[in-house]
Amino acid sequence: MSQLKRVLVGRPLKSSEEGGQKLSKFKALAMLSSDALSSVAYGTEQIVLVLTTLSAAAIWYSLPIAAFVLILLVSLTLSYRQIIHAYPSGGGAYVVSSENLGKNSGLVAGGSLLIDYMLTVSVSVSAGAEAITSAIPALYGHQVAISLIIILVLTAMNLRGMSESASFLMVPVYLFVIVMTAMIIWGLWQVATGAIPFKATSLVGAAVPGISMALIFRAFSSGSSSLTGVEAISNAVPFFKKPREKNAAGTLAIMAAILGFFFAGITFLNYWYGIVPQAKVTVLSQVAKATFGGGGVMYYVVQIATALILAVAANTGFSAFPVLAFNLAKDKFMPHMYMDRGDRLGYSNGILTLAIGSAILITIFQGSTERLIPLYAVGVFIPFTLSQTGMIVHWWRHRDKGWIGKSIANFTGAFISFVILLILFVYRLPDIWPFFLLMPALIYLFYKIHKHYQNVAEQLRLPDTDVAMHEYDGSTVIVLVGNVTRVTRGALNYAQSIGDYVIAMHVSMDENPGKEQETQNEFKEDFPNVRFVDVHSSYRSIEGPVIRFVDIIARNAEKRNFTTTVLIPQFTPRKPWQNILHNQTSLRLRAAFANRENIILSTYSYHLKK
Repeated sequence: MSQLKRVLVGRPLKSSEEGGQKLSKFKALAMLSSDALSSVAYGTEQIVLVLTTLSAAAIWYSLPIAAFVLILLVSLTLSYRQIIHAYPSGGGAYVVSSENLGKNSGLVAGGSLLIDYMLTVSVSVSAGAEAITSAIPALYGHQVAISLIIILVLTAMNLRGMSESASFLMVPVYLFVIVMTAMIIWGLWQVATGAIPFKATSLVGAAVPGISMALIFRAFSSGSSSLTGVEAISNAVPFFKKPREKNAAGTLAIMAAILGFFFAGITFLNYWYGIVPQAKVTVLSQVAKATFGGGGVMYYVVQIATALILAVAANTGFSAFPVLAFNLAKDKFMPHMYMDRGDRLGYSNGILTLAIGSAILITIFQGSTERLIPLYAVGVFIPFTLSQTGMIVHWWRHRDKGWIGKSIANFTGAFISFVILLILFVYRLPDIWPFFLLMPALIYLFYKIHKHYQNVAEQLRLPDTDVAMHEYDGSTVIVLVGNVTRVTRGALNYAQSIGDYVIAMHVSMDENPGKEQETQNEFKEDFPNVRFVDVHSSYRSIEGPVIRFVDIIARNAEKRNFTTTVLIPQFTPRKPWQNILHNQTSLRLRAAFANRENIILSTYSYHLKK
């Protein structure tokens, strides 16, 4: 297992090698923006899917809706650039909300992001699986299996460390950037030169019977899913090379510019081509086919690039979830194990938790991107709203240079994000109701964990004044004896070296009549001065009789001011796999005594040589 781990994960890194894991802007753009950039593969499609529930003629509304999405993108970019400079230690919406709006708001933001990052992985790999099945129809129906394989690959990759993950991600991310840029520019050129005639389902401004603000709001909320992942860079500022804030802010600006260009270009081409969503074929696939004239080489390059970036877009979640879990664990709202670094200096427990949670979500929702998107949007826009509201409070408190202008940018983003939340709550409630069960349960769990850590600290903390420790007059050691062997002999010799009063205890059963007398005779030959006690078990249980006997001895020992130690002898096989063949009784006994107060549990191990 150790050798397999080395092959999959790589050699352990020293803590001093952490600097080599820091990211340049070029690598960080690949690692932290894959989610945001990949969302253009389904952002336009989600808008058009909602609009076409009324009529194909309503597709022209995708243009003004896209314009409002771009306004929100600009506002979010400005806001998160401010967060990067104001909170360079990372943490994003959780830290901003906690510091400026209070701990409850911070936990809501943090909990929403934890759910969102799981959905990031689920949506990304599901969309990637759909892109693969669009290009290879024979694989249709196997989306869940394809998604789970992608998650497994990404998990192994992230366990190898940030630098290696970023190097791997550069290929699919920059391939996608090049291919999408080429497709949009070539498409716009053909539109401008008349090579592709106007085929839109209706003219801009045309009246569409039955159109309503409710439908437009639903389409806008769905299209806003293209902005997921914008906050990831602000969460991961510590990952950047120095100067961290400058590099992180620059990377965010580059990502936003690319995202805006892609989203606007694909939405326009989709409208111009008059593309209507079809089952089993994505809108982006249809745009690529129309741009490059059928199923040529470039069409398949677009599909491959799209499938690759959608698959690796989940890596944004793998990058951000462990850092957020670390910050919550540092504040004692999540288990401390999320603060532990693995062999490759990554937060391995966070990575594994995210992978398991995402796999469960994909299985439950059967890999359906359309069903996951509404939940995804809620998890995004709650932190957006809280973080930008928190920044308004931050500027009001500190009143740095230009704080009024910064506050206006934050207010714009907070207002639009809040409006989208209202739209989701009003019009998409049947799709997002699980969120209202998950979120309260998660907040409750945060506070239960926090209370536990507070109680532990209170009980372990040294008092301000010196308090005399209780002094014992001696110790009683109970050695559990099955048969008289070398293990028994070694355990009893050790017990006599630490105990003032040693008792050997044996449990006999009806299946072996006479064995107790045989065991007692053997025992007395070797240890004539040690008290031997045989306890009969009529129900073939060892744990019950042992616990009852030890409780009696412990009460008597307490009266004499003695400690009570239970010594469990066991032998340790030479090969680790052989443990499953032995020592099951000792495991059960240790579990049984784990919650017993005032009883010291000890194990004597005898190591076998072959």
